[in-house]
Amino acid sequence: MNISVEGVRFDDDSMWVALSDGRTLGVPLAWFPRLLSASPAERQSVEIGPFGLHWDALDEDISVEGLLAGQGDRTVPRGMVA
Repeated sequence: MNISVEGVRFDDDSMWVALSDGRTLGVPLAWFPRLLSASPAERQSVEIGPFGLHWDALDEDISVEGLLAGQGDRTVPRGMVA
């Protein structure tokens, strides 16, 4: 996959991911409970890598491939994610 993350920002309910192909994806924070419960400072501590996003302190990894497929947190049973 040649698409990478160029930037990330947050509002109260969503994570906005700017991609190298010009798209910006809006993803509900409810899909990622660790990000939803994190403080703004914790959310901003994201590391952008070649394949996605990583938050060391939150033990959270989100791949570009997963975002494009519309996948939320795969560690939470599907019915549990809002």
